[in-house]
Amino acid sequence: AERRRGVGRARDAGCRPVAGRLGEGGAAGQGMRARGGDIPAYLAPREVLAQLTGFYLTRGMLCAMVRPPLPDPAALCAGARRIAVLEEVVNPTNVGAIFRSAAALGIDAVLLSAGCSDPLYRRAIRVSMGTVFQVPWTILQGDAAWPTGGQALLRGLGFPTAAMALPDERLPVFAPQLAGLPKLASVPGPAGDGLDAR
Repeated sequence: AERRRGVGRARDAGCRPVAGRLGEGGAAGQGMRARGGDIPAYLAPREVLAQLTGFYLTRGMLCAMVRPPLPDPAALCAGARRIAVLEEVVNPTNVGAIFRSAAALGIDAVLLSAGCSDPLYRRAIRVSMGTVFQVPWTILQGDAAWPTGGQALLRGLGFPTAAMALPDERLPVFAPQLAGLPKLASVPGPAGDGLDAR
């Protein structure tokens, strides 16, 4: 995670910090101590970090953390009313934007097909403003792999699905037929080919 907001949201979500990198200046150091915990923290100018990694990262704090285990999809959706299912969204910027929108719209959980970009990729975290640590999520894999296994799982949990596509018989998102449903899974697809016909 990077920057004070991202590190803070990651910590609040239960991610365990391992080490941190601070930019020059006292404010970042104070923020790392406050949000990073008792971990090694290294001070380095931006240029030195760029030489080590081959590209510029960030001017503020950067914190390496241990990934939390992925929750079971059925358990994640147990108390949910509104979920989003991301199908093959491979662009991390789009993944981050969807998470940020999901947080703003009160989506209870996000399920990702195995081909989606990693929500914990740094670009996805930045675009989401750290909401990838706030909105519960997991990957649909194994018996729950999308589309066949994931759709069966959602049906079993009582979630009808609504494809976010533009067919002739489409409904607006505020349509009473959708708003009145006790549960709903919205499925945005990738920017290129759109959703799988299944």
